[in-house]
Amino acid sequence: MIPPSLVRYAWLSIAAALATILLKGCAWWLTGSVGLLSDALESFVNLAGALMALAMLTIAARPADDSHAYGHGKAEYFSSGFEGLLILFAALGIAVAAIGRLLEPRPLEQVGIGLLVSLLATAINLVTARILLAAGRAHRSITLEADAHHLMSDVWTSAGVVAGVGAVALTGWLWLDPLLALLVAGHIVWTGWRLLHRSADGLMDGALPAAQHAEVIAVLERYRAGGIDFHALRTRQSGSRSFVSVHVLVPGAWTVQAAHELAERLEEDIRTALPHASVFTHLEPIEDPVSHADIPLDRPPRA
Repeated sequence: MIPPSLVRYAWLSIAAALATILLKGCAWWLTGSVGLLSDALESFVNLAGALMALAMLTIAARPADDSHAYGHGKAEYFSSGFEGLLILFAALGIAVAAIGRLLEPRPLEQVGIGLLVSLLATAINLVTARILLAAGRAHRSITLEADAHHLMSDVWTSAGVVAGVGAVALTGWLWLDPLLALLVAGHIVWTGWRLLHRSADGLMDGALPAAQHAEVIAVLERYRAGGIDFHALRTRQSGSRSFVSVHVLVPGAWTVQAAHELAERLEEDIRTALPHASVFTHLEPIEDPVSHADIPLDRPPRA
């Protein structure tokens, strides 16, 4: 379950988005730069993403209930996926504006003050992104991590736009401004695609990352050295929580109590290696051929 306290980070992101919209919009109004306009439009995406994050974090914080026995953690994937879509739409809008400016170049105005205002907005995004990324990693929240990575891409985008607008002011090459806007559009398309891919993977019950999967295998191998075996290992990520299920094969002569105690130790060791993991074990006698007939997800009917 997502800690309810994480919702305050969504409010921080909303406040930062509102502040940067005002500042970057002002910078565009002062200069007339389509590059700065593209930067301001992306801040509207940040705001929409932050609002969606607030809604989904609120849902994800709900405890498990009769209708959602595994909790509500997957709500976070809707937030990151929604933000990915918004980024792609923003990129389309930026590209349209940039092409229009390429066809009809216009001189920039009040570049100095406009860039200063844009740099202030960039500083706000940088600080907010670092806070969100630290909180997202500490609490295993894909929503906060997605929001943080989006804001960091915005920071780099803004730095590029500021540099480009400054170059236009120094050289007088008006075509640099819309060209830079097109490059910004291409960059945020990549960011949006990555968010969509990660969200889809989570909704499709993608397995744990290779490093975490290897940690589970390492725990099981230690027990295998003690004379037991395992198969049908399955893992998946659901928001901030991991799920691990495995069939544990023990000598058939063991008592139920002995097998149960081993399963408890095994589950505890996996939880130690993977905090926030729910672990499910299924005990089977190692000598029984039937124990090896249930490795596939869909077990074949018994003859």
